[in-house]
Amino acid sequence: MKILVFDTCLDKMYVTLAEDEKILTSKIVTNQNNKYHSAFLISTIKEILKENSLTPQNLDAIGTNIGPGSFTGIRACTTVARTMAQQLNLPAVGVSSLEILEQIEKDKNTAVALDARKNCAYFLIHGEIKGAVKLEEVEKILSSGNYNLITDDKLHQTLGGKSYQQNKYPLGDILAKLAYKKLKSNECKWQELKPLYIQPPPMG
Repeated sequence: MKILVFDTCLDKMYVTLAEDEKILTSKIVTNQNNKYHSAFLISTIKEILKENSLTPQNLDAIGTNIGPGSFTGIRACTTVARTMAQQLNLPAVGVSSLEILEQIEKDKNTAVALDARKNCAYFLIHGEIKGAVKLEEVEKILSSGNYNLITDDKLHQTLGGKSYQQNKYPLGDILAKLAYKKLKSNECKWQELKPLYIQPPPMG
């Protein structure tokens, strides 16, 4: 199964092509010349397919990060994933940012907290997404056990743990493997692929 996955929700764009669990090509794109990295999504997909002598018709499935994260990024990758899957008649699977980051140090004590603004964090613990949780409550939960915390640069200052932004983790590869796992156990219709907006997009 050839799977194309991409992520524009986090601080960088990840685009990965895999065959089952084998990673064929993976690229990371950062913001460039005041252009947000999601602006390069289509061109990067074309580049990866060309490098592997493939066309979109050679793909068997599409996978994407559905959030939480940048609202612009969530809209970009879910829209592209749905459009490609619809046009190619392919299954499409969504994976949460929190599920991806959890795999950095996957064990029973891994927790993930990402900045949700308004003194809140998008929070995952014990494999369960808790939503947008007040930082005071997150701190209380974390203090009750010996957790391996994965977070971002902003919350690292408050909560400690390990910021994913400070290390070159293969998040595109992780996304591809999680997508393959979900595709094997679910039907994954593209019509059911929706962005994960834990909080409503900002107005104005």
